[in-house]
Amino acid sequence: MATEYDLAVVGGGAVGAAFAALAVRQARVPAARVVVIERERPAPWRPTDDYDLRVFALSRASARILAAAGAWEAIEAARVSPYERMRVWHASMAPRGGEALVFDAAELGEPNLGYIVEGRLIQAALHASLETLGVTIVPANVEALALSPDEAIVGLGERRIPARLVVGADGGRSRVRELAGLPAKTRDYRQQAIVANVVTGKPHESTAWQRFLGDGTLAFLPLANGQCSIVWSVASERAAQLRTLSVPDFERELTAALDGALGEVRLASGRVSIPLAATRAEHYVLERCALIGDAAHTVHPLAGQGVNLGFLDAAALAEVLADAREEREDPGALRILRRYERRRRPQNELMSAAMSGFNDFLALGQGPVAQVARRGMGVVNRLAPVKRLFAERALGVGGDLPMAARPPTI
Repeated sequence: MATEYDLAVVGGGAVGAAFAALAVRQARVPAARVVVIERERPAPWRPTDDYDLRVFALSRASARILAAAGAWEAIEAARVSPYERMRVWHASMAPRGGEALVFDAAELGEPNLGYIVEGRLIQAALHASLETLGVTIVPANVEALALSPDEAIVGLGERRIPARLVVGADGGRSRVRELAGLPAKTRDYRQQAIVANVVTGKPHESTAWQRFLGDGTLAFLPLANGQCSIVWSVASERAAQLRTLSVPDFERELTAALDGALGEVRLASGRVSIPLAATRAEHYVLERCALIGDAAHTVHPLAGQGVNLGFLDAAALAEVLADAREEREDPGALRILRRYERRRRPQNELMSAAMSGFNDFLALGQGPVAQVARRGMGVVNRLAPVKRLFAERALGVGGDLPMAARPPTI
C-alpha cells in the first residue's frame, strides 16, 4: 500500500514509546514506516535531579519488555531501586505480626521482586531508543481521526498523517478512543492518591510497605537513596484536608497512618494528588485502530499494576503484528487486531476486578465480607503454594506472557 506509515502511535509515554520500539525491533516494521505523535517531548533526565514524584513498580516481565525495546540497559545504569520484599497488612493488624502478608524474593529464589523506577527516566530511555532506531517523533495534538477500510488518517491541524494502523496509547482520557467512537465505562472511586517522597526514621529494608487503612491505602516504595515514594489513596474530601495541612501536621498524620512501621516520617518533596478512576474500553480494536495501556483500561493503583499491564499490551500487540508480517497480512485488518484483544482483554479485566475488590473489601470494607478478606491475608501467608502463585503474578513470571516478557531461552 502507498500509505505514508505502517504505524501511527498516538502517545509517546512509557507504553506508547515501548510499543513503537518493539514494533521496529521485534515486529520488523521499518523505522521509517513508524511515527510517534506526542504533545511534548520528555524533559531530559539527569542523575543529579531529585527523584521524580511519579515512580512505577516494574515487574520482571516489564523489565524484560523494556530490554526488548532497547531501553532497560540505560535505565538500569542510571537509577533503579530493586526491592526484595513486600509487606502488606490491614489497620487491624500489627505491621510485623503473623497476619501480615509478606513476600520475600529469597523464598522464591529470585534476586528481587521488581524495581522502583521514575517515570521520566523510563520515558527518556525509550525516546533515546526510538531516536537510535530512526523513528519519527512528531510533537503535536491529535485533532481528528478518520478510519476507512484502507487506511487511518490522523489529523494534526493542517497536517494529515495516513497510516495502515493507528495505535492509541494516549492515556485514560484517550483522544483516539473518543475519536474512534470506542465506548468506555468509567468507575469514579471518589478517591485521590497523594504522592510525595519522604525520609523515614528507620531504614526501608528494600521493602515495599502497604497498609490497608479502612478509609484507603498507604504504600511506601523504597528508593535507592534511602528515601521512600508514598502513594496515599483516600477519599477526595480527606485528600483535600491532607493537602491543606502544614508540613509538620501532615508528617504526623503520615507517620500514624503507617502505624510507625518506619519510624518518624519527614517530607523530602512537595505533595501532589491524582484523582482515581477505573476505565474499561468495551472494545480495544476497530478496523485500522487499536488501544493499549491506559487508553484501553485503567486500574486502581493500590498494587502498582497499571503500567505493567500496559507494557504487556504493547508486547502482545507487537507480537501479533510480527505474526501478521510473517503471514503477509495487513496489520490494520480487524481479524488481525482481534487476536490482540482476545489475548489481553480478559487478563486486564481480571486484574481490574481484583484491584477494585482489594479497594472495596480491604482498603475500605467494614462488613462481614471485609472481615473474611482480612482473615484471608493470614491464610495466604501460611499456604506456600497459594502465596507463590500470588508472588509469581506480581513478579510477572506466570500466566500467558508475550515473548518479549518471557525469560531468554538458552
